[in-house]
Amino acid sequence: MELYFSPLACSMASRIALYEADAQARFIEVDSKSKRLPDGQDFFAINPLGLVPTIRTDDGEVLTENAAILQYIADQFPGAKLAPRDGMARSYLHQWLSFVGTELHKALFMPLFDPNTPEVVKTRTLEKGGSRLTWLNKHLTGRNFLLEQFSVADAYLVTVLNWNIATPVNLGNWPAVKDYYVRLKLRPSVVRALSEEHALYAAEQMRHRTA
Repeated sequence: MELYFSPLACSMASRIALYEADAQARFIEVDSKSKRLPDGQDFFAINPLGLVPTIRTDDGEVLTENAAILQYIADQFPGAKLAPRDGMARSYLHQWLSFVGTELHKALFMPLFDPNTPEVVKTRTLEKGGSRLTWLNKHLTGRNFLLEQFSVADAYLVTVLNWNIATPVNLGNWPAVKDYYVRLKLRPSVVRALSEEHALYAAEQMRHRTA
């Protein structure tokens, strides 16, 4: 399996899932600005949208979209128990992957990252995002994970919550969410992924400054 990623992007969730499964994969970095691969290849030739994560399976199939990729990884390595197999539990996994992807990733953090977003829009985004985090805080109160045990939804959520360090989102306003984030950052797979991707991100930023 090949995982196309950019450092500290949402693709880090797939790295965490692979580490949880003790799975082998080839990690191929996509420059976040040029969309070029280390060998100079144009990433748009692989994913026309230029988005990470993207994976190429051992059969040569290309799969995009975070929620789909995370479930694919979970299903390829069932022994890691990263996703419920079926029934209502699987539907709840879909629910949380969708929530993280739409309500937090796209609706909250992306507008805050965009330097072209007007300040009035950022203020409104934080207000709306606060209600989503309040709901998440209620769910996480008294829980260790989104589901009954660690799942790919947690890999996605901790990845997205980590973006608080680069935005005005103050997790301290939601104690259960903050406790969850701090606790998940100590999980070995997350520690490893963050350490590696922070180093890769620093190297990428250096390349951009000296280009």
